Amino acid sequence: MEILVTGANGFIGRNLTSYLREKGHTVIRTDLRSGDLAGDIADEEFVLKTLASQTFDSIVHLAAIADVKACINDPYSCYKVNMFGTLNMLELASKKRAHRFIYGSSANVYGVPTELPVKETTPFAPRTPYDHSKAMSENLIQSYGRNKGLQFVILRSWKLFGEHDLPTTAVSRFIKACLKGEQIQLYNAGRDTTDPYHIENYCQAVELCLEREEAIGEAFNIGTGKEVSIRQLAELIKRLTNSDSRLIDLPPRTSEEAQPMISYPSIDKISSTLGYRPVVSLEEGLRRTIKHQKDIFMT
Repeated sequence: MEILVTGANGFIGRNLTSYLREKGHTVIRTDLRSGDLAGDIADEEFVLKTLASQTFDSIVHLAAIADVKACINDPYSCYKVNMFGTLNMLELASKKRAHRFIYGSSANVYGVPTELPVKETTPFAPRTPYDHSKAMSENLIQSYGRNKGLQFVILRSWKLFGEHDLPTTAVSRFIKACLKGEQIQLYNAGRDTTDPYHIENYCQAVELCLEREEAIGEAFNIGTGKEVSIRQLAELIKRLTNSDSRLIDLPPRTSEEAQPMISYPSIDKISSTLGYRPVVSLEEGLRRTIKHQKDIFMT
């Protein structure tokens, strides 16, 4: 299969590109400043002329401004890239009659969940511009599915980690602190909970969505279905690195974060529909990520 991947130089894109190529697929990589084709997905000419000139069967759309703070500070740019960029990619998929359009959405669309575990039917409650951009993009995708016959799949992901992750994420920060013997800082005392899972599990889910007809027109939660607190995550990383680092409790960064965010998904739908099963456990995924960061740290 020939697959166009947007945001190909990001954390998810880099890992997904390698995964798909190892599985025998041809991947065309596009990102803002580099890749097989460099350009801005918010630029209609780049998408509908440059990208449209390529031959591909499916699109995995990951490109977005994902920094929540940046989106709060500049909501216009957030919506321009995350929504209008998605609209351009939808038009491209429609014109090319794509076999599949897979959209990387986020658990953020649910906001503070009204039920646990979070199901695909749980009402949306987006809070930040980033959250809203994902929720509204999902509406655009649904519209193209209904009115243009687009064969789409939406993936709502929980807390991904793994090789090539951003240095600012909790897992990256905790590993770095442990390797350097520094304090592990826990905002809001690490009381928030989520479902951290290794990137290979996400890649497997994308592959299933590309191959299985049952995925068409559906939205799926992605994770392991297990709840882990940020404190538990830090303690596990400390154990796996044999670190003497101390856990330091900090106050919440904002008043909105004073109440802990408790969120973890039900993965019953993707498991029963597509046969998805997490292939890398939390501990194994952390071991891989620690090794990767250690290799970087030692060079």
